[in-house]
Amino acid sequence: MEKILQYLKLNGEQLDADIAKALGLPLERVRTELRGLSAKGDVMMCFVTRFHGQKKTEGWSCRVAGFPPPPAPGRKPGPPKT
Repeated sequence: MEKILQYLKLNGEQLDADIAKALGLPLERVRTELRGLSAKGDVMMCFVTRFHGQKKTEGWSCRVAGFPPPPAPGRKPGPPKT
């Protein structure tokens, strides 16, 4: 479990299949360990469906709990200047 948690801390939000490929672990083992990390509150997960052209990819998007993703680049709305 610690190996997956460290990977997510270093690389940010990742799909379960990408984690399995990067760490050289079977996908089912990664999913089992992610369920355990999620139950402890260490990892946030959500089911996602992504499309690349006509190809549909389903998986779990995972990130470390308490580490929100960085803000998107560009201007942000703010209070009007007076």
